[in-house]
Amino acid sequence: MKRVLAAAALAWLALPAGSHAAAATIVARDLPLGPVRTTAALRPTGTFDLVGLHWRGPGGVLFRTRSVHGRWSAWRRADVDDHVAAGGGWRLGEPYWTGPADRLDYRVVGWVAQLRAFYVWSPVEGVPYRTESIAGSPQIVARAGWGALEAIRRRAPHYAAGVRFAVVHHTAGTNSYGPGQSAAIVRGIELYHVRGNGWDDIGYNFLVDRYGQVFEGRYGGITRNVIGAHSAGFNTGSVGIAVIGNYARSAPPPAARRALVKLLAWRLDVAHLDPLSTLTRLSGGNARFPTGVPVFLRAISGHRDTGFTDCPGTAFYRQLDSIAGQVAATGLPKLYAPTVEGTLGGPVRFGARLSSALSWTVTVTLGGETIAQGSGAGESVAWTWDSAGAAPGRYVWSIEAGPSVRPAGGSIGPSPAAPPPTPAATITDLTVSPALISPNGDGVADSTTVSYSLHARAAVTAVIQDANGNVIRTLFTSQRESARQISFPLTVDDLPDGRYNLDVSAVADDGTGSGADAAFLVDRTLSALGVSPSSFTPGAGTVTFSFALAKPAQVTLAVLQNGQPLTTLFSGPLGVGPQSIGWDGGFPSGPAAPGHYDVLVTAVDDVGETAQSAGFDVASVGG
Repeated sequence: MKRVLAAAALAWLALPAGSHAAAATIVARDLPLGPVRTTAALRPTGTFDLVGLHWRGPGGVLFRTRSVHGRWSAWRRADVDDHVAAGGGWRLGEPYWTGPADRLDYRVVGWVAQLRAFYVWSPVEGVPYRTESIAGSPQIVARAGWGALEAIRRRAPHYAAGVRFAVVHHTAGTNSYGPGQSAAIVRGIELYHVRGNGWDDIGYNFLVDRYGQVFEGRYGGITRNVIGAHSAGFNTGSVGIAVIGNYARSAPPPAARRALVKLLAWRLDVAHLDPLSTLTRLSGGNARFPTGVPVFLRAISGHRDTGFTDCPGTAFYRQLDSIAGQVAATGLPKLYAPTVEGTLGGPVRFGARLSSALSWTVTVTLGGETIAQGSGAGESVAWTWDSAGAAPGRYVWSIEAGPSVRPAGGSIGPSPAAPPPTPAATITDLTVSPALISPNGDGVADSTTVSYSLHARAAVTAVIQDANGNVIRTLFTSQRESARQISFPLTVDDLPDGRYNLDVSAVADDGTGSGADAAFLVDRTLSALGVSPSSFTPGAGTVTFSFALAKPAQVTLAVLQNGQPLTTLFSGPLGVGPQSIGWDGGFPSGPAAPGHYDVLVTAVDDVGETAQSAGFDVASVGG
């Protein structure tokens, strides 16, 4: 039978008074787990209007909030973002806009080792929005218009080579907000994403409210390919758009849908991306899709397509295909997928696709002078320029199909005689995978792989820091590397259990440099998970799950099928040494059906959370 742990508490949050009351603030509170308890009000006037929950452990969290007028909301399940913080296994809950509230009531389901609430106060300000519009875009409330907290941004924006798809989200929280509250909601999400989740900036590239107002999200330019933090493993090359509200049971209202369609039609047209196209994308790594797994996506996908989440809500998700159809029909005609193949000195092939048959022209210029030009008509653009004998220089190309079509363009070259400025020695996409290393000799996660992208030739240094930021090991110093994807194995057999940080820095030939860091965890607590026998028949035998603990831990043992938990066989503290737990194959509804199952053992200790899984089969009687 499933074991359910429950706890409830009521907490009030104090806000600074006086002249600081209008400032956006965030306060973190670790919430007690155990029997029902009530905490005293910190201040009678304390309020919050957005709350986010972080927790450790495989369980879930239910919560509700009380408005300042004394009304309790319905119970909600905290929808976990598919980002999981390294170095402790914290699950990052989505931010929920509550409106002015003064109490939080919560329950945990399953095993939760630690629970933390982030209370955000983002006051509504009566300041007129500053909007901007660029060549066919909807009116967009700029960051200055919604009061972005620019001082809290952590790093400069990073950019992808192009936008290949869009990911649609909902922000969760109440739908009962007014148009004047939307800017405060966006600002509250920004504060939670940066100060709560530890991200560089707000995760989404754009946000749309239920009234059709569109807000600029992550800093870096609305027409540029800014890499956000909205869909773990799929941020690079995507644009993330969140509709403010919860759309699990009801779809966004017409005004929000119209604004979303117009925003997508414009932004995908800037990227020359067909809204009805599909693609296969390699995952950058998350809980659902490990690094390198190919994932089939639509050009307009939902967040749940890329990870374990309910976002953007079932009612909303069901509309994405029809929304994509509307986007494809908006702002026609369009030019899709421009390509250039070849190099100077040889044939250079230009290609593209048009939404309808049109006359088109490809033009190549150097210093403003037309060097070559080709033209044709139809839905396909195909023309080859023979650049043999072309003078050194940086050539500019364009594909045009009349004044109603957004042209595509770019450059070819430069030749060796006209090199571009030396690119910065930027390090991006630094990962330690897996982020949990368990060097206990059982062959599971004994080592890890470090990978990153270096964008210019540079001298690279990599060090390991402890939890206090002290350098405890230098992996290499001033190792000369060219611009490329780099990876290397990392073995940490001699490091004690704990939280660590890998810091990689680069210095280019011109002396400029940059760095990146990634957290990882060393934990030897759980080892040697085994299943015996590998196949059994309920009622005619049992299966035994064995494992070992190097230190006392809070252990949960669950049976899963197809990645979905079916029952929890054990949840509680265990001591050091070998452990075994048997199962007769019974569920409350009857014996397990024949098929393949997995056992998942999770151990939470003073360092963090570690887990191992193993498969086994349930055979039919006489099978």
